[in-house]
Amino acid sequence: MSSICPLLLLLLLLLLPLISAQTFHWGPCPSPQVQPNFRVEKVTRAHTHGHTRRAALVLTRVSQQYLGRWYEIEKLPASFEKGTCIEANYSLRKDGTIQVLNSQFYKEKVRSVEGTAVIRDSREPAKLGVSFSYFTPYAPYWVLTTDYTSLSVVYSCTSFLHLFHIDYAWILSRSPKPSPSTVRYVKQLLVREGIDISRMKATVQNC
Repeated sequence: MSSICPLLLLLLLLLLPLISAQTFHWGPCPSPQVQPNFRVEKVTRAHTHGHTRRAALVLTRVSQQYLGRWYEIEKLPASFEKGTCIEANYSLRKDGTIQVLNSQFYKEKVRSVEGTAVIRDSREPAKLGVSFSYFTPYAPYWVLTTDYTSLSVVYSCTSFLHLFHIDYAWILSRSPKPSPSTVRYVKQLLVREGIDISRMKATVQNC
């Protein structure tokens, strides 16, 4: 037990620069509910009859569903997001992974970073993992709720030895300026799920 305390102190000192720019809490990560029956894309099929009795055509239509552009409306502090006009664009690759293209306007220029998102367990498709480097593990990207057409709430939390955790939360919208009632609804949802939003701040969307 005596050796654990110095190790814990050393860990905290090493993580102090990271912690100061994020949202830090004692204890393990919360376990919020996620979007049921989450779909990255929607596939619909329609049968069309031809000119003869034997001829029939099956048309397959794939809609974006969750894919496409999302504007960041509010978020918990994130050291890697310091700019304005922050957007996330999602598209499906041929190998089935999801391309993540995040952009922000920072220091007089648009800066972009590309990553990869994957559904880690098909039984829980709303609990994705995302990575922006081959050398870093997938971080949680949990879709707590979305209607696919107007809003999405994303939560990410990393626990350290179940002693403390660092979390992120994003309110995303298909529009850069959603209604205030929508934002209030999302914040109430986060609070109900036990997520501290006291440090949540709005993202400037004026580009």
